[in-house]
Amino acid sequence: MTRIQANLVLLLAAAIWGGGFVAQSTAMHAIGPFWFIGLRFAVATVVVLPFVWLEGRKAAVPLTRRNTLSFLFIGLALFGGAATQQVGLQTTTVTNSSFITGLYVVFVPMIAVVFLRRPPHWVIWPAALMALTGIYLLSGGSFSRLTVGDLLTVVCAIFWAIQITLAGTAVRETGRPLAISATQFAVTAAAGLAVAVVAEPISFEAIGSAIWEILYVGIFSSGLAFALQVIGQRYTTSSQAAIFLSSEALFGASLGALILGETVSPLGYVGCALMFAAMLVVELVPEMIRRRALSA
Repeated sequence: MTRIQANLVLLLAAAIWGGGFVAQSTAMHAIGPFWFIGLRFAVATVVVLPFVWLEGRKAAVPLTRRNTLSFLFIGLALFGGAATQQVGLQTTTVTNSSFITGLYVVFVPMIAVVFLRRPPHWVIWPAALMALTGIYLLSGGSFSRLTVGDLLTVVCAIFWAIQITLAGTAVRETGRPLAISATQFAVTAAAGLAVAVVAEPISFEAIGSAIWEILYVGIFSSGLAFALQVIGQRYTTSSQAAIFLSSEALFGASLGALILGETVSPLGYVGCALMFAAMLVVELVPEMIRRRALSA
């Protein structure tokens, strides 16, 4: 696969994830957020399981109890992110959700300080300021105008950052990304369904009304897009991969405007641009500095 083809594969993955925001939003016209979480991740678990079996057959070392426990914690972090994002979509727009969720890119190095005691690159601080300014502008120039959904999505981005940090460590230790995916999907499905049974009404009619959204997010956003990301990143540079994967926010906002008729104020567009710039700065600047040091 050429680098151009790999980048197009990553762009397709980002587009699928962007479409997922729309599906998550429209599904809640028929079904509660926790039923949606439980069902979509149950579908995702089933989709990934055959690949986990193949991965396990090729694995040189079996998983330990410690590995399994770490996978479960990753699943709890994923559930935290999925729950706050899905509930947040009840009171925020797809545009806001897609851009604010993307700030996990900025939060990941900060979370690494807590979990891995790894000092952050200096670029994190200006990027964090850019991101905060972007949220301020997206809210119309006043934090008081942020909705509960916006604030929940900020929490969602923090959970995503925790999940990515823990999953990255687990992948390096075990070399079993698909096993991690299946476990975290199963944990999130079980937790979502447990909350839904207690807190939300349900009917077969409601599930039927949201079935296409459930299948889209379960099969494509969780299954196919993950596979495309793994494939694409093998044949391109990390900096180029970051650019194409970060376009998920742009696809989410564009599809929100096209399909749902969402609009953003001119000030809001400036805020979106600043948040997108912060995502790219965090990914690209350290890589550029590293390459320059190697070539010197």
